[in-house]
Amino acid sequence: MPRRNYNDSNVVATFTEDHATTQKSKYMAPRSMRLASHNKTRVAYFHDEGVGNYHYGERHPMKPHRLTLTNHLVLKYGLHQKMEIFQPRKATDNEILEFHAADYVDFLKRVTPDNAEEYENVFQRFNVGDDCPVFSGIYEFCQRYAGATIEASRKLIANGADICINWSGGLHHAKKCEASGFCYVNDIVLGILELLRYFPRVLYIDIDIHHGDGVQEAFYTTDRVMTVSFHKYNGDFFPGTGHIDEIGSSLGKYYSLNVPLRDGIDDDAYVWLFKEVIDQVINTFQPSAIVLQCGADSLGCDRLGCFNLSIEAHGKCVQHVKEFKIPLLVVGGGGYTVRNVARCWTYETSILVDTELSNDLPPNEYIDFFKPDYQLHPHLSGRVENQNDRQYLLKVRERAMEQLRYLDAAPSIQMQEIPPDIQGFLDGEDEMMDEEDDSEAGKDRRRMAAMAETEWYEGDDDNEGEAMDAVWQDAGLS
Repeated sequence: MPRRNYNDSNVVATFTEDHATTQKSKYMAPRSMRLASHNKTRVAYFHDEGVGNYHYGERHPMKPHRLTLTNHLVLKYGLHQKMEIFQPRKATDNEILEFHAADYVDFLKRVTPDNAEEYENVFQRFNVGDDCPVFSGIYEFCQRYAGATIEASRKLIANGADICINWSGGLHHAKKCEASGFCYVNDIVLGILELLRYFPRVLYIDIDIHHGDGVQEAFYTTDRVMTVSFHKYNGDFFPGTGHIDEIGSSLGKYYSLNVPLRDGIDDDAYVWLFKEVIDQVINTFQPSAIVLQCGADSLGCDRLGCFNLSIEAHGKCVQHVKEFKIPLLVVGGGGYTVRNVARCWTYETSILVDTELSNDLPPNEYIDFFKPDYQLHPHLSGRVENQNDRQYLLKVRERAMEQLRYLDAAPSIQMQEIPPDIQGFLDGEDEMMDEEDDSEAGKDRRRMAAMAETEWYEGDDDNEGEAMDAVWQDAGLS
């Protein structure tokens, strides 16, 4: 599919145009006009120096110290000279309450290791325990990483940068009323809520090995946010969600796209599938801003992961999204082999500021973390057998393309609407869905939802299979 020209001078579109007029225009104003006044990409980097000083526990796989390592590498490579550096403020209670329930936030504010016994009766309710332990400064930690994401979102809204980076963010599992998967406050949801105050449509892309369930759940019923998650899925792997049939509901039907993968996927297959899906998503949904979650547990040799991705391949996904020149918020996420997380996010910072880095790591006070090779790109592939054969990947691609064909491209919205909370900003739109369900489009959607996994092509001898073989060969992956 040909790449769109995002600098087309003939593109004229405004947020107040009706749906039919917008459909005639290829591109939306935020990405075509906001970035046309300058040639050099403006990058803003948000880092709270204290965010890496918290400790989940001696045996816990989540190590906030990885953020300190990442920041030191970024500085030692001199990347700070290529972008604006910001010390973000902490998120306020009211900002966190934009998504999270008041009783849950109050619990996070009050609980400490010293008084934990007093709150044991609500641990199960708020999903606090081994995965999400109580540790010193738990709420302040949440305020730091969430505040950085909120500030980064506001920077994009103010047109103060084209790309904003917050590696401390990306905690995509947290729910409205509970912690989950090492995540307590969902900074991504808070950031997207900010972006929706200005941008008509936000695309969320997740390349963490775990499904971005918290973000998907938060925006499952809206067409203003499309969530796309590439992750391992077998029904048992945490968090157990992310089946390809999870497509959204109500007004958000078909606006959740899941790309389930098996163990051991390698660089070529992952990057090919990522580009195939994301190109079509962006061409169809036409987002006016993108949030990219770069969980590094999808790298090979991760403590909790089972893929074979190199740092270079992980970075190619970031590079590809960057090339669309749409306002972009980049956040971290998972990643439990600390040295590789720091390497990965440093490398991806260099991609975002268009700077090539030496493979030899610069001297720094944490250099011993990177022995014995002291390289930016260690060998990470081949540890796990690749269970993603050609037939399976083609089936996943075709199913994703089929879902996107049922998507209403660039849905029309009223720009004066500012969502006060995640549940309220879609009030009154259920009647629209009821009317649509009686239309031909509604009937088509129901037929699409009824597609079973057994309807994917299974053999090389049917016509669709032959067509997909050609796609695979064109990609050089036959």
